[in-house]
Amino acid sequence: MRRDYLQPAVLAVASVLPGMIGWSGNVLLLPAALGFPVLWGHARSRSVAAIVSAGYFLAASRGLPQGVAAFYSSNLWPGLLLWLCASGSFVAVHTVLWTNRPDRRPFRYLVAAALMAVPPFGITGWAHPVTAAGVVFPGWGWWGLAAMTAGLMGLVTRMWPAVAIAFTGFWFWSAANWTEPKVPEGWQGVDLELGASLGREASIQRHRDLIATIKTLATGGVRDVVLPESALGFWTPTVERLWVNALQGTDMAVIAGAATIDAAGYDNVLVTLSANGGGVLYRERMPVPASMWQPWRSWLGKSDGARAHFFANPVVSVGDSRVSPLICYEQLVVWPTLQSMLYDPDLILAVGNGWWTKGTSIVAIQRASAIAWAKLFAKPLVLSFNT
Repeated sequence: MRRDYLQPAVLAVASVLPGMIGWSGNVLLLPAALGFPVLWGHARSRSVAAIVSAGYFLAASRGLPQGVAAFYSSNLWPGLLLWLCASGSFVAVHTVLWTNRPDRRPFRYLVAAALMAVPPFGITGWAHPVTAAGVVFPGWGWWGLAAMTAGLMGLVTRMWPAVAIAFTGFWFWSAANWTEPKVPEGWQGVDLELGASLGREASIQRHRDLIATIKTLATGGVRDVVLPESALGFWTPTVERLWVNALQGTDMAVIAGAATIDAAGYDNVLVTLSANGGGVLYRERMPVPASMWQPWRSWLGKSDGARAHFFANPVVSVGDSRVSPLICYEQLVVWPTLQSMLYDPDLILAVGNGWWTKGTSIVAIQRASAIAWAKLFAKPLVLSFNT
């Protein structure tokens, strides 16, 4: 009888470790997340599978309550509520698909992993263990993704020790030879430390300060400069003219975050600017649910908030380069990157505005995820964040 209680208790406590270690923000620790399918496969009942799933997900997303409290300038309760609600789809999928039939468990886990990678469940599909493929199999591309998927299925079977040993060997070899993704020649991502004022401070002086910042890079041979999400605030004809005039006499192109607004809602976008003009380059496929993407508001006759362009513009053109853009939340879920990789872009561009994550590892996790995907597909990477 004591063993009947001991095994679930051990699994519940152990499930926290893959979430905390794997999603600590250190890219080389991402494979620790592979401990989750092992523990899920060891559950002896559906209720234990639910506890294991909740422990892993809540540990992996532990920075959310504090981040939401900072974003809304409120106490922790809204963040705790969102934290628990966000775990719902992950826990539900892995609970419903758990089975006590060992022969069916690999297929059931495959279905769970697939559901958490694409909408609608994939909308909150953070902390997906498949992200570790970029560390375990760097440069393998789609073959690496297939190998990771097969390995995840193997981790829920009785053969899991052999699969874990194989993964560990590849992981250690990769870590011993690890190099960061290259920044493409002529590109430069700019990190800012402007806090909550970025995107909210719309003065001419703020724009002039940003222009001065990017112009200092021109002497280094940089042609394409990337500024973080929301860097330009609202995208207006006035903002466009200001920047186009400032870039006269240069051959630089600036890619920066902004927002376009209309009566129905707004788009979180990247715009491109040069001496020849400017325009919207990319519309975010997956804004942050609840805080930005609020489709239920239309039921109440209100504006929809940020629009989600789920499968639109996976690749955009910047000069002669084909670019896969990822804005903020898109770096935490799976399908935007995989959709873009189907088009074989020349580079990945990841931007974010993480001022509200101070004191958490959220921005570090975003960076680690982007680096892992870039390494898996051997793509150059440009990063630009505001904190």
